[in-house]
Amino acid sequence: MPRAVGDALLDYLYHHNANTHWAYPSSAETDAALAHARLVFAAFLHATPDEIAFGNNMTTLTMHLARALGRAWGPGDEVIVTELDHHANVAPWTALTQERGITIRRVRMRVEDGQLDPTDLERACSAHTRLLAIGAASNALGTVNDLAAAARLARAAGALVFVDGVHYAPHVLPDVRALDCDFFACSAYKFYGPHVGILYGRRALLAATDFPKLIPAPDEPPENVETGTINHEGIVGAAAAVEWLGSLAGAGELRPRLTTVFAELHARGRELLAALWNGLAAIPGVRLFGSPPGTPRTPTVSWVVRGVPSSEVARRLADRAVFVSHGDFYAHTVVERLALQPEGLVRAGSACYTTREEVDRLVAGVRAIAVAA
Repeated sequence: MPRAVGDALLDYLYHHNANTHWAYPSSAETDAALAHARLVFAAFLHATPDEIAFGNNMTTLTMHLARALGRAWGPGDEVIVTELDHHANVAPWTALTQERGITIRRVRMRVEDGQLDPTDLERACSAHTRLLAIGAASNALGTVNDLAAAARLARAAGALVFVDGVHYAPHVLPDVRALDCDFFACSAYKFYGPHVGILYGRRALLAATDFPKLIPAPDEPPENVETGTINHEGIVGAAAAVEWLGSLAGAGELRPRLTTVFAELHARGRELLAALWNGLAAIPGVRLFGSPPGTPRTPTVSWVVRGVPSSEVARRLADRAVFVSHGDFYAHTVVERLALQPEGLVRAGSACYTTREEVDRLVAGVRAIAVAA
């Protein structure tokens, strides 16, 4: 987390901390801070401030939205989910099979390259489809989905489009208008902020959706989406994280600066991805998963070492001061389809602060583990 983000959190807590919509200064300051955060995330997502809602995390927001949309659905209605997704974009929708009697259609992942099967997606769309729930990028394999093509299929069926952008937003600057999605959710901790969830929704849809809420709570978007007292300091910190990213390109309007920064980070990420992928691919006993460099993907790589559990690989790398994650990363179906349960994958990716020296140390560590296996 950048120091500017921590400073913003502390400044809010020490000098402005209050509940909203009351007639005293720190409450008015909190109102202004939240309004500013909505402006920042409107620039980040290419939306408008009244289309930005906050919550505990992407999972909680998605469950809340699914329950709200499900109030208008029933038997005969269908929702499409995918095998490639984090289960935060699966479980909230599958819960509606019990709560509302809807049907779930699942789009298959191609095991050989970690891509969604486009024919299966087309087959799943029908006049009964009410919503397509799709990830912008796979947190397990790094796959970036063809959202434009998916949205066209959903629109042709008259369906809504919900995009899980958690793994996408740190690597590709989101543009909800260009993606033609109705809802987009992400988490600020992925791009150097605190643990706060952000939900974009088209204003007309937010206004028309029957969100569970208390009677005295606001009726208008975006506050009709938010329940109880939300995490004000976290929201302030999340906005500071986006502004910090923009500051890497100097002064000026935020969205153009973010465009410049993300283009540079994407180019740098491609170089680190190639070094990591090619370095690991050259090690006997290492098996990589997903699509190779040069395909639409994030700089996130997953692999296994023959004969060594993923948890043990992570522990041995930690002894070398290289921290990697292991398991299924809540992309449970991906690991299931790859026949890697229960240990799952080892995963590493590059952020804005990742160096080539760190990539080389990771590759050297994996090589030592593979040789000793």
